[in-house]
Parts: sequence; structure tokens; C-alpha cells
Amino acid sequence: MKQVIQSILFYQSQIDEIDKELKRIVSELNTPILSIPGISYVSAAFILAEIGDINNFDSPAKVQAFAGLDPSTYQSGKYTATHARMVKRGSKYLRWALLNASRLVAMRDKTFHDYKEKKLSEGKHYFVALSHVTKKLIRVIFYLLKTGKTYQSQHLSNVA
Repeated sequence: MKQVIQSILFYQSQIDEIDKELKRIVSELNTPILSIPGISYVSAAFILAEIGDINNFDSPAKVQAFAGLDPSTYQSGKYTATHARMVKRGSKYLRWALLNASRLVAMRDKTFHDYKEKKLSEGKHYFVALSHVTKKLIRVIFYLLKTGKTYQSQHLSNVA
């Protein structure tokens, strides 16, 4: 039992060191996506590492497709399916990071929260609403990385 406890403590100390180093590296990057409420150093590291250079993408839709979050289309002749699933090709790590970040951002930012609630009130399933929030988050991240500006909540700017 002592060995198990010592192993756990050792691994926890290793994780803490890695977290500190990750925070240092992301802080040095001075990325504007950290200004989005709910995006932590770990989320930012995942997103930035997977996207790489934002200039490789012409539009937010290209980032969405790269993450495998774009809807599939099914057509046969004149028939077009109305319910399409996500294609899930592309970077599974970016997809995971963006979906996780969307959930957290929707908890901490009123604009994203209201958008998620709007989609839910339209009768959308929770994960469909979350994918809509993710698409909105991708547009915001794309804009911030392209311009270097920090995030300003639309909700707060509408009040003033």
C-alpha cells in the first residue's frame, strides 16, 4: 500500500511539473484565445498545437472541417438527407479540445450560454446544440488568431 501511495504522489508531482511547463509555454505565446472565458492553458495548448499556423486556413469553415466537425451530406438524385451526422474525419484531438472548450465556455460566458440555450429551445439535442456552440467558438478563435485581438463578450458590449 505504501508503494502505491508513493507512486501516486510521484506521478502527481510529475503532472504538476508538466502543468507548470505547459502554462509557461502557453504564456510565452501570449495567445489571444486565453482571453475567452473557459479556455484554460491546457485547452489553449491543445487547440494551438493542432491548428498550428492559422494562416494555413482561409476561413473558420476550413478549421471546422480540419477538426472533423462539419456535417456530412447525403444526396442521391434529387433526394437530400435532412439529418446529417458529423463526418469525424480530421484531427480527433482538435475535435475533442474544441468540444470540451465549448462546453466550458458556454458555462462561463453569457453569449455562448444564451446561444446554447437558444439551440436547445429550438428542440435540438444537447450534443447538436453543443456542436453549434463549437462552430461559433471556432469562428471566434479564428478571428482572434488572425487579428491578435482579445475576446470581448458581445453580451457586455450590448449592455453598455
